Amino acid sequence: MTRWTHVIGTGGYLPETIRTNHDISAMVDTSDSWIYERTGIKSRRIASAEETASSMAEIAARQAIEMAGIDAQDIDMIIVATGTPDLVYPSTACLLQQRLKIEHCVGFDVQAACSGSIFGLSIADQYIKTGFAKTVLVVGSEICSRIVDWTDRGTCILFGDGAGAVLLTASDQPGILATHIQSDGGYDDLLYCPNPQAAATDKPSEAGYIKMRGNEVFKVAVNTLGRIVDETLEANGLEQSDIDWLVPHQANTRIIAATAKKLGMSMEQVILTLENQGNTSSASVLLAFNEGVRDGRIQRGQTVLMEAFGAGFTWGSALIRY
Repeated sequence: MTRWTHVIGTGGYLPETIRTNHDISAMVDTSDSWIYERTGIKSRRIASAEETASSMAEIAARQAIEMAGIDAQDIDMIIVATGTPDLVYPSTACLLQQRLKIEHCVGFDVQAACSGSIFGLSIADQYIKTGFAKTVLVVGSEICSRIVDWTDRGTCILFGDGAGAVLLTASDQPGILATHIQSDGGYDDLLYCPNPQAAATDKPSEAGYIKMRGNEVFKVAVNTLGRIVDETLEANGLEQSDIDWLVPHQANTRIIAATAKKLGMSMEQVILTLENQGNTSSASVLLAFNEGVRDGRIQRGQTVLMEAFGAGFTWGSALIRY
């Protein structure tokens, strides 16, 4: 019997505080129209002082567990994708395991920046298909607002906070059809976040805020995502018309529109959350997927293409029969 990885639950969480473009224009030299025209973002959510990656992950995870109708004790693996962990260690996944009161489980974090959830899905798929795990919780949870320099117009307009979750289990019915992940460390200077505490003692350390050369990142992202769309379809013997929904990483509407055009898809077939969430890094794909599932757009039996691109550079896709 073929062993597939099947989606049985989704969840998402966004903090209550909303920071609009108008709010940011009072902090740096910018405007609502300038931000929206270049990014497609109108507002983003900001975590409260009490919230952490694990606390947001817990809310999203509990939604997924409730949708799946299982006991949390049935989960035997937790993968959390995050670039803003509660602690250096233990992992955010272990802290989430504690919050969910799961007794017997393996948990670990994945750091692949904005591609983190795609990497997490790929890893979970391998463990389920080999029989090592039966039910895996994958969560992307980020508090980007704490690693953004709110005086840097080039980055502070882009990012937001949130958590998305998906619950996966072994099945004899098709689910995850394929995943494709890749990275290239040769672009590390275009998009990165320093770790001041890890800097060599004989070198001046940079503040721990996101650094980005936006134009260069944009060019590489558009070309790379176009290529991975072609590679994903070719590797799985599919045509553009076989894809019902595109669920992209929510970074920039121009990048998303270019990817949709590559697929010959209208924007009505794209799950777009960027306008009111901003770029939530590793959480964005799962947040968008959860929204599409819960509002009824994504239906059982439909084929979904998820894709993401992030610092590293990292990129990847997940082809899912929901």
